[in-house]
Amino acid sequence: MTYATDKSKVQDQPFPLPLSNDTSTKSVAKVIEKKFSKRDVITSLFAGACAGALAKTVIAPLDRTKIMFQVSKTPFTYAKAIENLSKSYTQYGLRSWWRGNSAMMARVIPYAAIQFTAHEEIKRLLGSVNHETLPPLKRLLAGSMAGATAVILTYPLDMVRARMAVSNFSKYKSLRHTFVTIYKEEGIRTFYNGFIPTVIGILPYAGVSFFVYESLKKHYYNNNNHEILIINRLLFGAIAGACGQTVTYPMDIVRRRMQIDGIDGKGYIYKNIFWTLSYVLKTEGFIKGFYKGLSINWIKGPIAVGISFATYDTTKLFINIIINEAKEIKEFI
Repeated sequence: MTYATDKSKVQDQPFPLPLSNDTSTKSVAKVIEKKFSKRDVITSLFAGACAGALAKTVIAPLDRTKIMFQVSKTPFTYAKAIENLSKSYTQYGLRSWWRGNSAMMARVIPYAAIQFTAHEEIKRLLGSVNHETLPPLKRLLAGSMAGATAVILTYPLDMVRARMAVSNFSKYKSLRHTFVTIYKEEGIRTFYNGFIPTVIGILPYAGVSFFVYESLKKHYYNNNNHEILIINRLLFGAIAGACGQTVTYPMDIVRRRMQIDGIDGKGYIYKNIFWTLSYVLKTEGFIKGFYKGLSINWIKGPIAVGISFATYDTTKLFINIIINEAKEIKEFI
């Protein structure tokens, strides 16, 4: 069997192509697709994990502050948010700002890895060839399906992280201790409190976020002849995050209320999604209840999504450059 040795062709190929006459074009295409798919999946998993970890670590203090307002009846103000951060620092030190971040990392690393990888694979199944941008409706569908897939596979970790974020160290000492305590005191079903509103919320959130980001990238490529700069990726991701979170924020309130329900041992208030919606509306009003903390989310959300998308794309590009250069070196050797 002989192999292509033309330098210009080797540079564009992920591996040498067999040229023997006994191999059909169809079988070669299947081999290429399989190898491309396997490499892309591994690359997407790694890049997604890096993106999620970096983004959530950066905005963890703001995220914890937002959750504390979401699960209480205290009206949100920036003054009170700063007061909470200051009080937490005085009582427990700087480390308290990242309280629950171990649970967040345990959740967000597989979550982001699964979401980005699922998005790439779903786009391919919907007809995207060589990472081409899909039509608008399919673009929206791919994002929604990717978000739902990630939520379904990682939800208990999100619930545990929310409990750790609003509790003190004496209640839940570690990620493992939180899992064990909740299981012993409240049962395994508690790990899925708030699951339905989370899925309902993630469908439009992930759909809109991926749709806006992909659309902005397509517009950029159509009007420029060079690769997108990191600053542009950050900006496109920030816009995507702001759009997605504004559309779905009320469901985020509902899921957080249901996740921490029963933490004080005094029974459960939020029986289901409809009861929670009704209760929040009656006791706190529409704007103050369902959009509490949204302004801080407009700060931390776009930052997180911008970092996430930019890190994912940049990491993938970097990995592909390394792989291609390694293959060129191997060819010369």
